[in-house]
Amino acid sequence: MEAITEIEIPAQTFRAKIADYVQLIKLRLSLLVVFSAAMAYLWASNRHVDALTIWLLSIGGFFITASSNIFNQVMEKKSDKLMKRTALRPLPDSRMKTGEAVSLGILLGITGLFLLLKINFLSFVLGFTAMLIYIAVYTPMKKLSSLTVIPGAVAGSLPVVIGWVAAKGEITHEALILFLIQFIWQFPHTWSIAWLLNDEYKKASIKMLLTRDKGNTSAMLILLSTFLIIPSGFLLYTYESAGIHVMWMLALAGIITLFFALRFYKLRTDKSAVGLMLSCFVYLPIVLIILVTEKFL
Repeated sequence: MEAITEIEIPAQTFRAKIADYVQLIKLRLSLLVVFSAAMAYLWASNRHVDALTIWLLSIGGFFITASSNIFNQVMEKKSDKLMKRTALRPLPDSRMKTGEAVSLGILLGITGLFLLLKINFLSFVLGFTAMLIYIAVYTPMKKLSSLTVIPGAVAGSLPVVIGWVAAKGEITHEALILFLIQFIWQFPHTWSIAWLLNDEYKKASIKMLLTRDKGNTSAMLILLSTFLIIPSGFLLYTYESAGIHVMWMLALAGIITLFFALRFYKLRTDKSAVGLMLSCFVYLPIVLIILVTEKFL
């Protein structure tokens, strides 16, 4: 029995450490960012996919996103301790030392940027810019102003541009339209989450909703930002970047999301906010899948 115990304890410790790293890098968020960049690359490549490039993009993008998330948690360690949702993260729960997290963040950030540099210099510049905005602007600004959603949306929308640039080597109007679609999407996505977590954010003095309370103004802004998703999708057809059938599919996806936003505006309940949040989660992958599918069929 003693021998079994000696084997099991290290295994349990290893699994716990891996679980802490998964929390630290925000694995699901990092994978969503990589998905966006990779899909943008596939759309831009127009069937001419280079295996090495998409590998460098995916791993490099994952590393710089993970690094940004680590530094975000390092900077928000005290705030996270005040909120039930984040109090058990490895840093506020003292399961991991800050120095360990910083070292990992630096390692992943440098490695990720190096991999993007291997693709082209512009991908490296955009990746560094996204990291800088997320860490040095968005994160500290969360305590100062609810307008932090704007730099957050910029940083969160750059991955699709990086994916496009990895394939084309330049920023074209298609890349800018992709950026705009994801930029507008960030607002209902972020604000629906902020609505649900408003009480928690208040405890940590984090300002995400444009109004302090969950009132009419916040609900109206969420509705208006969701509506703007629909015309943004039309731009791809307007600039001859996608066919009319794709435009209508994107419009349908936007209308479905708008339905959940209208329901939320009418009810203003946490349940309706969850519905909008989930519809936003689905919308962006659907849009990217539609665009890529058109190119490969």
